[in-house]
Amino acid sequence: MGQDPGTAGAPVTEAKDPEQIREEIEETRREMGDTVEALAAKADVKARMREKISSTKESAAQKKDDLIGKAREGSPDSVSSGAAQATELARENPVPTAAIGAFVGGFLLGRLTKRN
Repeated sequence: MGQDPGTAGAPVTEAKDPEQIREEIEETRREMGDTVEALAAKADVKARMREKISSTKESAAQKKDDLIGKAREGSPDSVSSGAAQATELARENPVPTAAIGAFVGGFLLGRLTKRN
């Protein structure tokens, strides 16, 4: 198969049936249509940005949910253990605990009497 100088590099083929030529033309049109659609999708910057924003929002929402779940899992145990430690410390050293309580009570009483 040779090259015809007037066809810009297209191979020269044998004479074909007109129906076969029509089928090739339709196939070429379908392929070109697919190519044009793919190029149009790549060139549609607004749609691509919307997709990226949507993806980022979904990712952020998932991370938020994960962090909230972790915080809920960790908080009750740490609060409970902190309260248990404070209670144990107060039982072991009742005098400092009573002194702190008296100081806070006196401070609040003093603030309330100065307002009136």
